[in-house]
Amino acid sequence: MFNIRVYGILINSKNQVLVSDELIRGQYITKFCGGGLEFGEGTIDCLKREFMEEMNLKIDVTAHLYSTDFFQQSAFNPEHQIISIYYYVKALEDITAAIKTKPFDFDDEQMRLYQQTGETETFRFIDWDDFNEASVTLPIDKVVAGLLKKKEN
Repeated sequence: MFNIRVYGILINSKNQVLVSDELIRGQYITKFCGGGLEFGEGTIDCLKREFMEEMNLKIDVTAHLYSTDFFQQSAFNPEHQIISIYYYVKALEDITAAIKTKPFDFDDEQMRLYQQTGETETFRFIDWDDFNEASVTLPIDKVVAGLLKKKEN
């Protein structure tokens, strides 16, 4: 079974990279913003939907950066192969979602959500000089972080 994920690389005017800190079924994960492709949806529509659902943010998808070119087994379901597609995106409006400064800085409401659903997330920016492969958790995200640093330097 294939699990297709679509992620956006958003770099703000201060040269900071947006990441999502998530607590999913007891695992702490820092990743790029985005999520799963739904049946009947194109990848760009998926990414726009994910940013709207997660951050209430309208985005423009500006360019393709990377698509997975190696086998990656899902960390959550060993019967799934992950295929991830990454795009550069830009915000079409000011970000109104709460942006934290520390990793995994969940408030009480987010922890209540976690108790109900087994998942919660928060967002933060990482300064470009501090951003690298170690900034993100997932194997494909690490590849993309490395590519991003090479491409943008």
